[in-house]
Amino acid sequence: MKILLERNDVNPNKPDHCSQTPLSLAANNGHEGVVRMLLERSDISANKVDSLSRTQLSRAAEMGHERIVRLLLQWASANRDTAVTEYGQTLSWAAANGREGVVRVFLEWNDVNPDTPETRYGQTPLWWAADNRHEGIVKMLLQRNDVNLHTPDTECGRTPLWCAAVKGYEGVIRMLLQRNDINPDTPDTKYCRTPLWWAAANSHEGVARMLLEQCDVNPDTPDTEYGQTPLWRAVANGNEGIVKMLLQRNDVNPGKPDEWGRTPLSCALWNEYEGIVRMFNSLNPDTADT
Repeated sequence: MKILLERNDVNPNKPDHCSQTPLSLAANNGHEGVVRMLLERSDISANKVDSLSRTQLSRAAEMGHERIVRLLLQWASANRDTAVTEYGQTLSWAAANGREGVVRVFLEWNDVNPDTPETRYGQTPLWWAADNRHEGIVKMLLQRNDVNLHTPDTECGRTPLWCAAVKGYEGVIRMLLQRNDINPDTPDTKYCRTPLWWAAANSHEGVARMLLEQCDVNPDTPDTEYGQTPLWRAVANGNEGIVKMLLQRNDVNPGKPDEWGRTPLSCALWNEYEGIVRMFNSLNPDTADT
């Protein structure tokens, strides 16, 4: 490489068929020595975009090459060649792939906005970390005062807490709920399904318990697609633990039907969930109407 770079007829920025330059390939594959040699060139461009609209920095960040990320950030700062928004986009790549060391490098950099949403669907680094259960990264981001806990994506209005609840990530949920400024009941914008709705629908009993302990969670909110409440979904899945928790609440209507008029009890009877039917039969007959 050193011999080639000493030749006058070698273009260090020449891309391959995928528009990846030698620097991009070296950064992607973790070849720190090669990256250093290339960055020492006065004619190098360290911010070229390949055919997938990826920069050398984003490639290194995705693969977890911390030292190369630091080198590229230092080069970009000295040459004023990278937009601040691109830093934020690259942080999302690192957060989504669980690259804690790279995320730490970015958070130490003054030019990085840790709350930058992606340009396509608006997911923030915290959103990606929560959605992929990277608890260490979630913890780092929550320690910042410039990270918004509630920033939803622009596709369906899903918040970081919503994503964690859907997948049953209790550790992530626990960290988010420790924040006083969290709203644990924010639904998505597509069908108005709350985090509790999804915890019940996917039988995440631990998550349902944590959410029901929050005073600002409505346990009886139906979705707008089928009109089904968290209780209805828990019954449909035969999850006795979540059904029991919900039936113990005074603010849950056990006889609320869905848009086809089917009550939770009728659903339990249809599916022959005997344990759940017994729970309903122990209630006041007027509230457990079939």
